Amino acid sequence: MGATIVIVVIIAVLGLIIIGVYNRLVALNARADQAFADIDVQLKQRQDLIPNLVETVKGYAAHEKGTLEAVIAARNAAAGATTVDQKVQAEGALSGALRQLFAVAEAYPDLKANTNFLSLQDQLADLENKLAAARRFFNNAVTEFNAARRGFPAVVFAGMFGFGKDRTLYDVGSDSRAAMDAAAPAVKF
Repeated sequence: MGATIVIVVIIAVLGLIIIGVYNRLVALNARADQAFADIDVQLKQRQDLIPNLVETVKGYAAHEKGTLEAVIAARNAAAGATTVDQKVQAEGALSGALRQLFAVAEAYPDLKANTNFLSLQDQLADLENKLAAARRFFNNAVTEFNAARRGFPAVVFAGMFGFGKDRTLYDVGSDSRAAMDAAAPAVKF
């Protein structure tokens, strides 16, 4: 009878540990999902701003058609991206296209003085700062999830619960990071 009680207690404790591990992984995974959704909101706002920016530039620099089309194509690719890797790549291309657009704007003093253009630049710079914060929050949530998933005892049960692999960080890469740094924060008129 005493051995049966010990076995039941061990099974109960093991069950509580498994439930605790599962609930923690679910909560951390949900937090990472929510953080990625926050990035999506900022990216959508950025993508919605770009047509207005292009239209403003188009009025002053109509012969810069190639640059304007490149920005719109990059914006459409970014809007269609679904995975973290696709979004990172598409947003990097969009940042590069925006950098070219702002380089074009440098050649048009009237455009640089246009209040609508200046307002759009300010909004874009603000969105870039919000995106950077959202990426940091996402990467923190993913790092916390990945660490919890690899830790003991979660590592024993993670695969059985569907948490068998690490989540991907939102890494913009050095080329994209340089493009983003040049695109929004460096725009000062």
